[in-house]
Amino acid sequence: MQESQEKSLPIKTGSSRGVSRVLDKLRASVETKNFYEAHQMYRTLYFRYVSQGKFDEVLELLYDGALTMLEHEQYSSGADLGLLIIQTLEKAGIQVGSSEQWMKRLTELISKIKPTIVDRETLLEKAMKWSGSLVTSPTGHPIMHQLYAQVLYREGDLTHARHHFALAKDGTNCGFLLIEISNTKGFASEIDLFVAHIVLQQLALKEPTVAADTFTTYCKFHSGIACTDPPFAFPLLNFLYFLLQLVEQNNRKFSTFRGLCELYKPSLERDPAYEKYLQKIGVKYFDGSRYEQRNIIFSELLQQFFIDLEEDELEEGTSVHGEVD
Repeated sequence: MQESQEKSLPIKTGSSRGVSRVLDKLRASVETKNFYEAHQMYRTLYFRYVSQGKFDEVLELLYDGALTMLEHEQYSSGADLGLLIIQTLEKAGIQVGSSEQWMKRLTELISKIKPTIVDRETLLEKAMKWSGSLVTSPTGHPIMHQLYAQVLYREGDLTHARHHFALAKDGTNCGFLLIEISNTKGFASEIDLFVAHIVLQQLALKEPTVAADTFTTYCKFHSGIACTDPPFAFPLLNFLYFLLQLVEQNNRKFSTFRGLCELYKPSLERDPAYEKYLQKIGVKYFDGSRYEQRNIIFSELLQQFFIDLEEDELEEGTSVHGEVD
């Protein structure tokens, strides 16, 4: 126990007499398990170090403090120190070279908070927002999504893990996860539905390479498919294959896209959620913004297409755990 406490306070006490006294009090609070007081001491040191521009020191202190709190199931205190870490990273303007380390550390802290604790979601949202600022993405950095997806996978939350893998630009792992979800949660008749939703979402996010990797991995290794070229037994898979081919060939003809959608309309109507993805795909890849959409009924969607789709609601409408609004 003593070794752990010594590790938890790595900052030298010789920097100033005032900081040294606070560190001494902090040690005593941790040793006596007075976690409320320890939490306040961490916050006091945070403000002192930040005011002095000692970002590296305070980051290490806060990280170790958050771990200490969470290991003792002080979830609110641990999450609060995690939020201070994010504030410090924002103030310090942390460079990309060390950002991955802090994404890993923040994910570690998040994983130590029980999923039912509200503070976990708060810390996750702030961490995702900070990570997204590194790559100018409102949905979060792909690495952060991948790290958190792995946490959810270990916890058995496959549904939310699927969402984060879809945003991690990791089509291979996403494909394997979808296979597991299909095998454990779906019916044989739904094999195509699991992959279609994600592939269309990835295309709508303008990640065609990731979408192709997801599709290929899923079809190749799913025991119910076990092939990567048409004809597939599921019409929806044929649609996805041809759609990916059109995107890869940079075929900008909207009439070709519309004809493909009309050909597979019965399969596409199996899930009303496909409509919003097809709208975005039509705009992003096939010049679909030139067509008006005068009727929201899906059967009319592919005949009179798109009005006022200039704004890109996809990224702004993606929540931490939700799908595209």
